Amino acid sequence: MARYKVNLTKGLLFGAMLGAFWVASRRYSDYVPRLINWERVRRLAVRIALQKGGGLPLSRTELSQRYGALVHYSAELIARYTGQKLPQPLESVFVFDRIDWIDANLANFKLLFEPLERVNWEALRSATIGSRLFGGLSQVVLSAQLGALMGYLSQRVLGQYDLSLLGKEPLTAGQLYFVEPNILDLERHLGLSGEDLRLWIGLHETTHAYEFEAHPWLRDYWNSLLRQYIESISAELMRVQSDGLQWRRLVGHIGSGLFRSRYLLELVMAPEQRRLFHQIQALMCLVEGFSNHVMDQAGRALLPNYKLLKTYFEERLRQKSAAERLFIRLTGLDVKLEQYALGERFVAEVVRRQGIEFLNLAWQSPATLPTLEEVHQPRRWIDRIRSQMV
Repeated sequence: MARYKVNLTKGLLFGAMLGAFWVASRRYSDYVPRLINWERVRRLAVRIALQKGGGLPLSRTELSQRYGALVHYSAELIARYTGQKLPQPLESVFVFDRIDWIDANLANFKLLFEPLERVNWEALRSATIGSRLFGGLSQVVLSAQLGALMGYLSQRVLGQYDLSLLGKEPLTAGQLYFVEPNILDLERHLGLSGEDLRLWIGLHETTHAYEFEAHPWLRDYWNSLLRQYIESISAELMRVQSDGLQWRRLVGHIGSGLFRSRYLLELVMAPEQRRLFHQIQALMCLVEGFSNHVMDQAGRALLPNYKLLKTYFEERLRQKSAAERLFIRLTGLDVKLEQYALGERFVAEVVRRQGIEFLNLAWQSPATLPTLEEVHQPRRWIDRIRSQMV
């Protein structure tokens, strides 16, 4: 009797599996699953964001006026040090809660994934039902990973300068976001003056806005790099899909980059992707390094707790739990962390040797931007720019 029950249970389970497969096959016979389920991404990100709670302590109007004044003051300090003025004031200043930040950035993530979505659709539209089922499973995994990433970031981001990158009709000016619940949590944690902390964050984000708003060509250049990089990845995926050499290509990329790559992400890149990645890294090092340097010069004499704030943020970048370090490595955020230190060393060395006016030459055109090798060796960039001035 017991054996009969076991066999009956097995039969029922097997029948249920066949039924599930039949239903799935009917469902996927004409359906091509998207690469990312954006509704699922948002639900997970919001659920993670709400674990820390926290809405806005004051009205949006009052907070926006407060941060708008900080941005205006920061712009005056930056212009005084750099000798460069903005063509128009920074007026697009928004104060967010964590869910606002998620919603604002979902649009950017969707644009980022558009080329990969096209590859996914081309690959699956004529694929077998089994491949579509696997595509559906991949969608669940990728959506969960992206949702977790956005939820994690929503709890940590203090401010953001949003260029509205990759849009078909970019705005004439970027937008500044300040995530007040995270800033308020940090204010309580540090036990510092809220005005000092907010001016620190305002200075940091305003310097980023300055870099792009004072040099309009930079946005188009940055957009071009990102588009080329994403299109290169998409083209590579299409080639892999068409010739079935997935593992051979992957192993070849890892083998060719194993002893040359500075970053984990490079190990799976084709040579063209690696070249574009280096250009993007060099630009981001300059952007982050310039921002930190200007903050040092503009804020050191102004903020009584400047040294404490700088020490805290440097430690915040370095001290991570084992889980955070793994998460950062897997998502590529470790690249972002290195940009701060590497870019700051480059900028400090150039200013020490040649002054801020010479450093400003980096923002003239793509030809005057440092390469990644020059970021590591600032004197090479100095020598190259000086030779162009003769």
